[in-house]
Amino acid sequence: MNAIKNTSCSGAAADANYGGSATDVNCSGAAAGANYGGSATDVNCSGAAAGANPAKAADATVRRLTAPFSRDVIRSLHAGDTVLISGTVYTARDAAHKRLCEALAAGQPLPFDIRDAVIYYVGPTPPRPGQVLGAAGPTTSGRMDAYAPTLMDAGLAAMIGKGDRSEAVITSMQKNTAVYFAATGGAGALLSKCIIASETVCYEDLGTEAVRRLTVKDFPATVVIDCEGTDLYRTAPQQYRTVQEETVK
Repeated sequence: MNAIKNTSCSGAAADANYGGSATDVNCSGAAAGANYGGSATDVNCSGAAAGANPAKAADATVRRLTAPFSRDVIRSLHAGDTVLISGTVYTARDAAHKRLCEALAAGQPLPFDIRDAVIYYVGPTPPRPGQVLGAAGPTTSGRMDAYAPTLMDAGLAAMIGKGDRSEAVITSMQKNTAVYFAATGGAGALLSKCIIASETVCYEDLGTEAVRRLTVKDFPATVVIDCEGTDLYRTAPQQYRTVQEETVK
């Protein structure tokens, strides 16, 4: 139900919401974020968003973050926050997660430093001439639920994907002070424009699912589960129903 129209930017998203839209966006990152009924229209800035409160969409602000994240930064994030991420992000899907967890179980070092790292659940398509990567939209995060707690115990700080997470993952996030962001599904071509560099780190035999080290700039995302366990996928529908009931009255 999200809509993105007439975008000309390095990243634009109607994030994790129902009824959110971003229209005529001319910016490096814009999001109608994690809300029901929020919108961002005619935005001309480096990043703008209609935030998590459907009654105050116009008052929302965007936070700029640099990855990797300290735990203090993670503690300052709350479900519904819309962010623009720059810095280093690693890619990994389920096949790579399985190998990383097997390495940890065998007492072997991981092929990259996972402490405070951010993992984006993506398997980008091959680049066309002049591109760093092809389309780079998020995959369904539930595929990584069996492995995420192990990686968080090893130091993983943040995950980017789409869709809800299991209770075990949320409990591990609270235990390890980690955060989960949603990126916009179906906007892979736009999101890839936020990726300014890419190099393969390991598991090259997995092809598109190899682990890559990305450098991103103003990658738009929404905090959907914070380190306190607040889950926007659960709270936002109730907020929406409350607003609808008040509107009917």
